[in-house]
Amino acid sequence: MSGPESKSQSVKSDETLFAIVECVQDSERAGVTEIAQTLELAKSTVHKHLATLEQHGYVVNEGGTYRPGLQFFGDGIDVRNQYDVFHAAKDRVDMLAAETDEAVWLVVHENGRVMFLYGSVKNNTFNSHSVVGQWKHLHSTSGGKAILAHLPEQTVHELTARDDLPSHTENTITDRAELEEQLEEVRATGVAWNRKEDFTGVHAIAAPIILDGEPIAAITIAGAASRLTEEYCETQLRDPLLEAVNDVELRLAYD
Repeated sequence: MSGPESKSQSVKSDETLFAIVECVQDSERAGVTEIAQTLELAKSTVHKHLATLEQHGYVVNEGGTYRPGLQFFGDGIDVRNQYDVFHAAKDRVDMLAAETDEAVWLVVHENGRVMFLYGSVKNNTFNSHSVVGQWKHLHSTSGGKAILAHLPEQTVHELTARDDLPSHTENTITDRAELEEQLEEVRATGVAWNRKEDFTGVHAIAAPIILDGEPIAAITIAGAASRLTEEYCETQLRDPLLEAVNDVELRLAYD
């Protein structure tokens, strides 16, 4: 079949497939009936999609309940390995975490969000395995603001207009003018801040990794706000962070 009708049906089928995948991931384990009820789909439709996913290794059927398969993990590793900045920054992120005894993250941006691509944690503040792979809004994270500050003005406007600056804590910046002021400060100082804006009780400082004038990623140091005060970040973390970013930029430029 071909033509507009076929294209429309194909898109709808894809949306159904992704909805089932997300349902399985959210519930960790789910049966056909549960998924069908949650998504308001026919059980036969759910079963057909699950059978296809199982055939390709994206779900595993364990006695009638389905969980995500390791094929997702393999795909994720393949995607991460395609980022030159991951290979350039990984060891330097580890070094910075050891040097500061704090949690250090490498974040990249895509489709108006930042993702935690890699992390190294030398204390008990975070579980790196639960953070890596998470999507976050640009405006509420230090890494996101570090990247936003160096994107073209039109791009920043489009991204912030699309998201409408949702609030995550009482400290999240939701006013566009205030955000613009912070981005100007980032450009002037070289670092971006997260002052309990994404999680209550967490502060973070970040700096962008810029290649050929484009912000391709950021390195961020995060921890408990009671410990990572602004004074502590300025006096103890800012310079090591900027040195790490500079090392990564040099490696990307000359390797």
